[in-house]
Amino acid sequence: MAGAAQSARRRRTPGVILLPRFYARGTELVARELLGCILECRGRTGVVSGRIVETEAYLGEHDPACHAAAGRTPRTETLYGPPGTFYVYFVYGTHWCCNAVTRPAGLPSAVLIRALEPLSGVDLMWARRARARRDADLTSGPGKVCAALAIDGRHNGLALQRGTVTIRSGTPVPDRDVAVTPRIGINETNAALDWPLRWCVAGSPFLSRRVATPHR
Repeated sequence: MAGAAQSARRRRTPGVILLPRFYARGTELVARELLGCILECRGRTGVVSGRIVETEAYLGEHDPACHAAAGRTPRTETLYGPPGTFYVYFVYGTHWCCNAVTRPAGLPSAVLIRALEPLSGVDLMWARRARARRDADLTSGPGKVCAALAIDGRHNGLALQRGTVTIRSGTPVPDRDVAVTPRIGINETNAALDWPLRWCVAGSPFLSRRVATPHR
């Protein structure tokens, strides 16, 4: 991960929309570098955004926890699309989850956006997340992220460089503040249970599951 560390330290102009070439790389590297970037959703009622503080990488057909493990189906078609495509799916019959497609087209992989630190449109988030009890609960999980930003199946397949949903560069998160852990919610019988593919800003109160200290 030395290359990832060097790349993470490169300074990007804050607020610049991330281009497809950002996503057309190894999924783990993209997951790491998305920390600190800004997910923004524009709707009729306003603009809502948050700083990405937690991600998970899903690596493709060889990853038994990735949807692509089932092959190319109508549900997974977006995963096979060009890098920088928004992959949104419904899970457990209850909530939506959003992902950024990575690597070149035809290599199905993506980064799940697990948690945000709310930035703009917090009033809208509260209106959409009436069960939340504090700001830290508004976007502390993939389903909560989509509910707070009003992201659903209509956004599946959109390019993240234009339209209603974009991801912009932010302040890079230094390695000393990053924790890497196994992914959350993987079935205990899954061969990928212990793969260290979750990246998060250690100590952030907005994580779906707290990490006290950075570790790799």
